[in-house]
Amino acid sequence: MVAATVEQSSCGPLHGKEPSDGKQNEPIIRHTAEMLQVETSMKKPAMKTTALCALALGVCLPTVHADTFGSGPNAFTIDFVNIGNAGNENDAGAGGGLYSSFYGGVPYAYRMGTFEIAQDAITKAAASGVLNLGGGAWSATQPVANISWFQAAAFVNYLNTSTGRPAAYQLNGTNTELTLWTSGQAWQAGGQNLYRNKDAYYFLPNENEWYKAAYHQNTGVNADYWDYATGSNSIPDGIDFSGDTAFDAVFNQGFDQGSPNEVTNVGLASAYGTMGQNGNVFEWSESTHDGINDSSSEDRAVRGGYWLDAGFDLRSSDRVNSSPALEYSNVGFRVASVPEPSSTVLMCSAGLLALARRRRRATL
Repeated sequence: MVAATVEQSSCGPLHGKEPSDGKQNEPIIRHTAEMLQVETSMKKPAMKTTALCALALGVCLPTVHADTFGSGPNAFTIDFVNIGNAGNENDAGAGGGLYSSFYGGVPYAYRMGTFEIAQDAITKAAASGVLNLGGGAWSATQPVANISWFQAAAFVNYLNTSTGRPAAYQLNGTNTELTLWTSGQAWQAGGQNLYRNKDAYYFLPNENEWYKAAYHQNTGVNADYWDYATGSNSIPDGIDFSGDTAFDAVFNQGFDQGSPNEVTNVGLASAYGTMGQNGNVFEWSESTHDGINDSSSEDRAVRGGYWLDAGFDLRSSDRVNSSPALEYSNVGFRVASVPEPSSTVLMCSAGLLALARRRRRATL
C-alpha cells in the first residue's frame, strides 16, 4: 500500500490560486486517494444488485418518490430513494473487495437523490428568483456543472424555503460566503455539523451520507461495502467507443466522449438505487476534506469520478478536494433529505418482519 500523489495538468494545481472570477472551467485535477493498492482480476458477479427487494436478506427498498418544486413553467421534480440500515459502521474493508475508506457510517435514516441534479432544475430555480446559481456547462438533461459549492448550497436553500422550510445554510446575498450556525442552531445527528441547520429538510449530502448511498451493500446494519457504486467489487464497464450504449458507468474505457451523459442514462444503480455516483461528473459533498465543518472557506471533499477517468479512479477509496468557491466543468452535485415518516415506518417494518421470520424459523 502506497500513498498517491496529486498530479498536475494544464488547468493548474487543484490547490492553486483561485481565479479572480472564481471560475475554473477546465476539469478538476486528478487525484488524491487515501489508499492505493494493486488491482487484481476479479470475476464480475453474474447478478447485478439493482433489485427493489431482497427479502432473503431482510432488506427492502421502497419505490422511488419524487418531490416537486416550483410552479408553472418553472416546476421540476427530484427523485429520492431511501437509505436505511441506520447505525451501520464505517467501511473497514469487510465487503470482500480490495479497497476501503473509513467513511459511510450514518446513525439515522435519510433519503438520497436518485440522480445528479440536472441543468434544467438549476435553470428553473434561477427563473424563480434564486440569484447567482452558476451552471450552464451542459444541456438541460445533463448534470449541472460550472457550479461552486456555495451555489449548490443556494439551490438546496431554495428547495427548503420554497416548500416552507428553513434554509439549510447561512449564505450571504450573492451566495459566495457561508456563516456557521451556532451549536444550538446546528445539525447534531451523527456529530455536530456547523454548516447544516438542525431543521434542514433538504441538504447537500455529507461525505458519510454520500459514501453509504454509493458503496454500502445494503445487507443490514454492518460494515459491508462494495468497491464500486455499481454494486460490485469489479471495475465496471465504461464507454468503449463512440455511441456505446451498453455500459455500467460513464467513464473512459477506451473512448473519451468529451462530456457527461444525461443524468438518467448513467449505467447501473448502487445497492440502494442511486444512479451515477460513479463517473459522469464528480459531485460536491457537504463536508470539508477533514470532515470537521468548522471553517467556511476550507476545501470540500469531492467524490465519484467523471467521464474522462479510468475505471480504477471510481473506487471507493478515491477522493479529491477543492475550494468551495471554484467552479469546474466536470463537478456537479446531488441532494439528500430527511426521510418521510411513511418511508421510515416502511424501512423499520421491513427489518422487523425479517427479524420475526428468522426467530420463527429458529423455534420450529
